[in-house]
Amino acid sequence: MNKEAFINFLKFEKRMSPHTVLSYATDLDQFYLYLKNVYRLDDIKEVNYSIIRSWVVSLMENKISARSTNRKISTLKSYYRFLLREKAVETNPMHKIQAPKTPKRLPVFVEESKMNNLIEDVTFENNFEGKRNLLIIEMLYSTGMRRAELMNVKETDINFNNSTIKVLGKRNKERLIPVHSELILLIKEYVAERNRTIKARNNFLFITKKGNQINPSAVYRIVTELLTKVTTLSKKSPHVLRHTFATHLLNNGANLNAIKELLGHASLAATQVYTHNTIEKLKSVYSKAHPKA
Repeated sequence: MNKEAFINFLKFEKRMSPHTVLSYATDLDQFYLYLKNVYRLDDIKEVNYSIIRSWVVSLMENKISARSTNRKISTLKSYYRFLLREKAVETNPMHKIQAPKTPKRLPVFVEESKMNNLIEDVTFENNFEGKRNLLIIEMLYSTGMRRAELMNVKETDINFNNSTIKVLGKRNKERLIPVHSELILLIKEYVAERNRTIKARNNFLFITKKGNQINPSAVYRIVTELLTKVTTLSKKSPHVLRHTFATHLLNNGANLNAIKELLGHASLAATQVYTHNTIEKLKSVYSKAHPKA
């Protein structure tokens, strides 16, 4: 059914991240399972607009969110473009498929005062794990990098002289992120403790006590537990610190294009969502300060 060829196309030609490729593969597996169970189909050439629309309807009837449904529709659109390119199908039934509307969600971020409380007032143990966990929080907040990017940072990616970190982002796109002197000092302190404590280790900056690369769930747990100490936000993921980084930069006068480059966004449209938070802040200030508000 050309599914494997499409997955290889995403991996090696589009150079998408493993997480994105897995999402695409999962969406296609669900689509093919639906074709088999409902229509007894195993040939993609027999799939038409009505069949795909019925799948979309079934997703919504099963309470799949509009956002998740749209992602699955996007997966199918990419898949059919690939099938047309490979001449595996003659027509594209996705042309008429309309995506359900999704409610606009503003990025969740932590207030500056609460981030300061976390970094300055929360006690971190003076050992390997304490120094590592503090550095994880500081690096996510000071660079805006993604969780996967953080996990893959190596000591050789850090230029201590120029105070920059080289990050390998989505689609293997490299970018340099400038960092402040305090973060460089924290990195040096952590590396010294790590080297003294963990003798057998790999090349990654962030490791476990066994010397292995830290895993995604461990980073998530560390961030969640620490953010819980200073904020009541319902969402407390590493990505919240990425949103916090961008929002604080914008609120303090940073150029939107500069933030785009720091975040590694492919287009400015992805970065512009942070302007909504700034507008909401301005509205709040206006309503509190203006005599006629």
